[in-house]
Amino acid sequence: MQTPDLILRNGKITTLDPTCPQASHIAIKDGLILAVNETGDFPVGPETKVIDLENRRVIPGLNDSHIHLIRGGLNYNLELRWDGVPSLADALRMLRLQAERTPSPQWVRVVGSWSEFQFAERRMPTLEEINEAAPETPVFILHLYCRALLNRAALRACGYTRDSPNPPGGEIQRDKQGNPTGLLIARPNAMILYATLAKGPKLPPEYQYNSSRQFMRELNRLGITSCIDAGGGFQNYPEDYEIVRQLHDRGELTVRIAYNLFTQKPQAEKEDFARWMRMTKPGEGDPFFRMNGAGEMLVFSAADFEDFLEPRPDLPPNMENELEEVVTMLASNRWPFRLHATYDESITRFLDVFERVNRAAPLHDLHWFLDHCETISDRNIERLHALGGGIAIQHRMAFQGEYFVDRYGAKAAERTPPIRRMLEMGVPVGAGTDATRVANYNPFNSLYWLVSGRTLGGLSLYPEENRLSREQALRLYTSGSAWFSGEQEQKGTLSVGQYADLVVLTEDYFQVPEDRIRDLESVLTIVNGKPVYATGHFTDLAPPPLPVMPDWAPVAKFGGYGAPYYQRLAKPHGHVHTATCGVLHRPHTTGGLSQLWGSGCDCFAF
Repeated sequence: MQTPDLILRNGKITTLDPTCPQASHIAIKDGLILAVNETGDFPVGPETKVIDLENRRVIPGLNDSHIHLIRGGLNYNLELRWDGVPSLADALRMLRLQAERTPSPQWVRVVGSWSEFQFAERRMPTLEEINEAAPETPVFILHLYCRALLNRAALRACGYTRDSPNPPGGEIQRDKQGNPTGLLIARPNAMILYATLAKGPKLPPEYQYNSSRQFMRELNRLGITSCIDAGGGFQNYPEDYEIVRQLHDRGELTVRIAYNLFTQKPQAEKEDFARWMRMTKPGEGDPFFRMNGAGEMLVFSAADFEDFLEPRPDLPPNMENELEEVVTMLASNRWPFRLHATYDESITRFLDVFERVNRAAPLHDLHWFLDHCETISDRNIERLHALGGGIAIQHRMAFQGEYFVDRYGAKAAERTPPIRRMLEMGVPVGAGTDATRVANYNPFNSLYWLVSGRTLGGLSLYPEENRLSREQALRLYTSGSAWFSGEQEQKGTLSVGQYADLVVLTEDYFQVPEDRIRDLESVLTIVNGKPVYATGHFTDLAPPPLPVMPDWAPVAKFGGYGAPYYQRLAKPHGHVHTATCGVLHRPHTTGGLSQLWGSGCDCFAF
């Protein structure tokens, strides 16, 4: 046996490898798993690093099969995150503080990843509250794919007046005098929201570089080691991929990225893909940065938006011809593809197209897939499986479940999506978040949703027959997601020869109470055999600190998802231990942080 570079010993290692499902020791060499066993009888050389895990739970690195990391990274330092904030009072306090810190002409952006149901008040902020919190600094607050709230300063910055026409598919809400109120409504699509967001100032390249590194480190904190980037609106190839490409060339990627190319030009989608076929091809790159195929937008006429506050959109009659032309070109050139699909009615029409394409250009072994599929029927699961497709699911219903139930009823919500049925029928399924604008990027929120069947607001959506065991959910986030980039032989389990990507957790995923799954984090994240994040007992292994640029960025003051914000606020009062109770993470109170601090919880020591 070769001498390992790194040995991890004395852990509770979940490998997800059926030949050796549990172990206590793991050896790593040259970025790959060298050996996994219970004995730890590995040769130790003078350069071998040995880490004692002290009986902590270890899992394979998490792989988000649908995230917008590239776009999210370019903007991460610009965005104020309400993810995980338990009360609207605290969210507005953050907004006020950030507005005071933000220099002109920059905006304060709260770009999705939150729900009013996470707040103790269980409501949206009002336009009056937003204008009071930020009277001079432009503020843009995105809520899911359905609406955005702009303060008066943002309306001025965007040039929205009583003379501004409503764009196609969107509404500028107006008062009785015809003046914009600040509410933008997606009817039926989100173009008005994203086009307005794009009017804001961008970060210069050196700050985008820092922002992307900050976002990846934040993902590492939450156990993410790989992802598939789904492209996105206003994410142009190759221009908007240049920063992440530079990071790759400098060896500074800490998340493995397989990326899809998302068309940006209605009525010119085929030309987009034809141009990209001359520039690149699926699989081009290396294990850290590689092209994965087309989508999730293939043609704009097939945009099946999931705003459950609005009626289901009927796709236009020209959709089939446009989609067939593009998918035929992709399949003929052996380009894998993915397609955003919410409603079964739309999926039926998509599969009609795919079945016709399949007769001329077979889809089998192409690793093509649909995203989301909240209302897909058993019949359409069968049809998709017959064509060799997969389904990437995300925890969007954790944010929109209440809206779905209001419109379609609790019974219809019981299988949104029908995950267990997909698995029973043998369809490849991978899990993800669809972060950063609709759902948040915390994979443990998604794992909690898969296991519990509950929304962020605590609404129970799914009966037991559509919920997963903890191991099943973890498989979807690891080996399941690897199928969607054709890397199931390289990642997803802690098996000999696979990538040495793994996570040591704050608590035992398999033992903590169900509610505390969403509070889990990493204390040590290893990618390619090297630590990319470490804290607590493993702090000595942490990579060098990464200063935030610019210094007024929201992340510099508040941190990322939920917990860092509260730790920062509590620091003057002493140490806060949240691992036992988790009360700071969830909307259990109505009085904001001051009430939390006075709650008498025995997890606090001020």
